[in-house]
Amino acid sequence: MDRVIGVIGGSGVYEIDGLQSPDWVTVDSPFGAPSDACLVGHLDGVKMAFLPRHGRGHVHSPSSVPYRANIDALKRLGVTDVISVSACGSFRDQMAPGDFVIVDQFIDRTFAREKSFFGPGLVAHVSVAHPTCPRLGAVCARAAREAGINVHEGGTYLAMEGPQFSSQAESRLYREVWGCDVIGMTNMPEAKLAREAELCYASVAMITDYDSWHPDHGTVDITDIITTLTGNAGKARALLGSLPSLLGPHTPCPHGCDHALDHAILTAPDKRDPDMVAKLSAIAGRVLG
Repeated sequence: MDRVIGVIGGSGVYEIDGLQSPDWVTVDSPFGAPSDACLVGHLDGVKMAFLPRHGRGHVHSPSSVPYRANIDALKRLGVTDVISVSACGSFRDQMAPGDFVIVDQFIDRTFAREKSFFGPGLVAHVSVAHPTCPRLGAVCARAAREAGINVHEGGTYLAMEGPQFSSQAESRLYREVWGCDVIGMTNMPEAKLAREAELCYASVAMITDYDSWHPDHGTVDITDIITTLTGNAGKARALLGSLPSLLGPHTPCPHGCDHALDHAILTAPDKRDPDMVAKLSAIAGRVLG
């Protein structure tokens, strides 16, 4: 199997620099239409597929993003490694606007989204104790450093429903009581779905603001966020551009991301819903036969 890098671009990131023979490819998914077509091409000889999470022109809110269709579409394109790029707020003085954080943990506070490919007729439980791929995250951190980005390795991401930003009371709760490092609206259920799809997943969180807890920065200002987003987008493209050479040839994931379903499906073979089996042909075809 060849390595195929999938990039889910968040706010402000709508392209990959230097992509050769780029082509917008529409992928049909049994989970509905993805956010947009995927921009597919090659970079340094490695196939890459770029999917704008909010769609070109930013037409999807965090709650309306078709997360299942997006992950399913990337899987159908042969993607092996997913890099999620997203904007976030910071709960830490040392994690300043313009810095990047390689997230390794999540607290999921979303409530209006489909969070699994599985369900009645085909039940499965995967572990998300360690929801990101350490190997892929380490490569992203190295790429960030080589691009001159101030990057923090490791951090807990509070996933909120949105689209509103936090109240001060919420911001202080997440920071002081729950010990979160950054806050965003889009990495959940994306990370959970990537694990169900047996994809290595890394989260690159680009800090735009200090949320609303910081005494010297007041409330979140969307104008300031957009200004910081513009600078972050250029940094993100530099990071993405070096990933093919840093990742090298495809090898099995040493952390087992690519075998997450080995013991996850509980429904007996003779009780499995045929329609569900067909629907999950890309996501779970390896274990469903």
